[in-house]
Order: sequence, then structure tokens, then C-alpha cells
Amino acid sequence: MAQAVLALGTAVVSAAGCVWYLPALADLRAGADRPAARRRAAAACVSGWTTTGIVAVLLLVCDQWWTPCGVAAAGTAVTLGLRAGAAVQRRREIREAARDWAALGHDRRPLDTGPARVVVAVLIGVGLAAAVATAALGVVAERERGVHWWTVAVVPSVVVGLFLTLAAVHGRAARHRRSEPGGRRH
Repeated sequence: MAQAVLALGTAVVSAAGCVWYLPALADLRAGADRPAARRRAAAACVSGWTTTGIVAVLLLVCDQWWTPCGVAAAGTAVTLGLRAGAAVQRRREIREAARDWAALGHDRRPLDTGPARVVVAVLIGVGLAAAVATAALGVVAERERGVHWWTVAVVPSVVVGLFLTLAAVHGRAARHRRSEPGGRRH
């Protein structure tokens, strides 16, 4: 029963992820009209959400846990590799744009989101990792002590909710600081 509930939850999360993977698919389809870093980031997004969908199907089909876990680990590695490549490409594009502006005689840098984006990504990543660890511990506890499945589902939901709230609050604060008259602007 726990595997079927986890499969249903994973399928629902995959369907809800369309707000990320549909724009990423549009970026990939646009091809050379988009910067290379944006296309690489879109490929990372699509690979991550595809992995989530595949894991949902494997949770329904496979009896063992190791198959979906292996696919999730492999998909995560591919996604992280693509995302790291996109970040490197983005930095390269920012430096190139700065050189182009300098060659034109302007002392201006292109807009960058700064460290706020990194903080939000770290908060979301840590929250999701903590939720996965809590769910794994809950599954072990369920097998050993007979804990109910809803107890296992509540703790990761609270952890993810807490970290998403922290990320949203930090993002709003960073946006507010930039919009203030004395705030940092690029």
C-alpha cells in the first residue's frame, strides 16, 4: 500500500510540475532564439521532471524499491550535471556581455539576480532532501513498528512547506530591498 500511495503522490507532483516543464519545453523548441544557457537549464528541468514521471510509473509497476530509487538517482545525476553546465554557460554569457558593453564604451553590466536566487535554490533543495530522508526513515519505521502511512506523509509535507515558506520570504525580502530607493540596483 505504501508504494501505491507514494506512486500516486509522485504522479500528482509530476502533473503539477507542468508550470516548470512546459515553459522549458517551449525554450527547447525555440532553439537558437534562446541563449545557450537558457536551453541547457530547460534541458535540466525537462530531465528532472521526466525522471519524476518515470519514477511514478516504476513505483506502480515494480515490487522492489531499488529500481525506482536507482532511476531517481540516475535522473538526479543527469539533471544536476545539465544544471551545472547551464550555470557555467550563464556566467560565460554574462562575462561576454560585459566585455561587449565595455568595448562600446559603456561602464554597465547586464542584470543578474545575484545571491538571492542561490539562497532560494539552496532552501528548496535542502527542504526536498530533508523530506526525502524523512520519508525514507518513515518507511523503515512503518515496517518495523507498524506506523500508519499518513504519519509518514505528514512530516515530509511539513518540512517541504517550511522550506518553501522560507524561500518565498527570502525572495520577497530580496525583491523589496532592490525596489527601495536606497536599495541595491544593477
